[in-house]
Amino acid sequence: MIGGFATWRNVPITFDRVATPHETVQASNYLRVTPNNEKSPFAPNIEIGLYAEKTGKTTSTYGPRWTELGKHGGRTKAITAGVNPNKADRRNHTYLTIRKDKGHQWDVLYDFNQVGSTTDQLKVVLGLNRIDTGLEVMGPQYVNVPDIGDRMQFLDLNRTWHRIKTKNTAKVISLPGCGKQKKPPYCFKTRLTGGQSFTQWTVGKPRKQQAVPAAQETAPPAPTVSGSVPRVFNGVDQRALQQCLAKDPDACLNTVPGLSRCVRTARVCNATALHAVPSSADPVAPAGVSASAVRARAAASFAVAPEGVSVTSARTPAEFPVASVGPRVWTVKSSHTTPGLEKRGLRFTGFRATYSAQTGQLLEACWGQMCRS
Repeated sequence: MIGGFATWRNVPITFDRVATPHETVQASNYLRVTPNNEKSPFAPNIEIGLYAEKTGKTTSTYGPRWTELGKHGGRTKAITAGVNPNKADRRNHTYLTIRKDKGHQWDVLYDFNQVGSTTDQLKVVLGLNRIDTGLEVMGPQYVNVPDIGDRMQFLDLNRTWHRIKTKNTAKVISLPGCGKQKKPPYCFKTRLTGGQSFTQWTVGKPRKQQAVPAAQETAPPAPTVSGSVPRVFNGVDQRALQQCLAKDPDACLNTVPGLSRCVRTARVCNATALHAVPSSADPVAPAGVSASAVRARAAASFAVAPEGVSVTSARTPAEFPVASVGPRVWTVKSSHTTPGLEKRGLRFTGFRATYSAQTGQLLEACWGQMCRS
């Protein structure tokens, strides 16, 4: 396996309006590729997914990011480019990672455009890689996640995309299934569909027992773009790509002219996403986040005592759109040992994280030796 792909909709994820000052409350739906022979989700890996995090009594953040876990630390970075990545508008989005042609590192793509590259992955042992998709919830008693339909494929050595055979899948569910014997909030709703190859893994985490009416599958609004979008871009039929993303993104790599080749070569294939006008901050985000609030949140996330954390203000880095994250950021640092934003049972020396001072969104972070790169 030299590539992994997944797709799902930006569904609305909601949180209880209660204070949780010393606890990380978050839901993440992810694609994870573990490119080594350890066959463990706790080995060095690449993760790209959708994250919603509770940031205050009535506030939260929402949007995609990608993460690399290496041998000596890790790093994560928010994805702010594209068509409304931080909006729960039920738009389809795609998540993809593909190995570079040379060496052992991987490129990460969101909506078929490259957003990053790894630096600390292990040598790929052919045929022994692992790929996962799923939902992880922290603080389940405060979170409601409607059903998310995850679809996943992998790229073989012949550069052909395949669905995973059902016999080669394994389900890991850490909470009981919701039903007569187990009521929300401490349960998951799950369903695996498909025949010989699995088509979709549907998972949700209800907050309350009563049924929530299914959301209408109405089409999201058309993207707002700056300038004109070419008919063909890097060999990809752009009209066909947008139609496929709206209706059946799981099929795009096999049906959109030029897309599969572009993903393997140019890595930048979606002109509409490149020209999309950055969306404004989500209305559930706060109008401003204090240094003390960011310090407490970072201390909880990185499992470090608040007195061991420093906070400084700076201008928003040019790579992040001011329209959606605001003009200022908080940079949080600590030299204390931390597990980072991971659960491998390891500890590392120090971390650095950058948060939007306007919305509280985590923009990027590193821990351990990954902060040196």
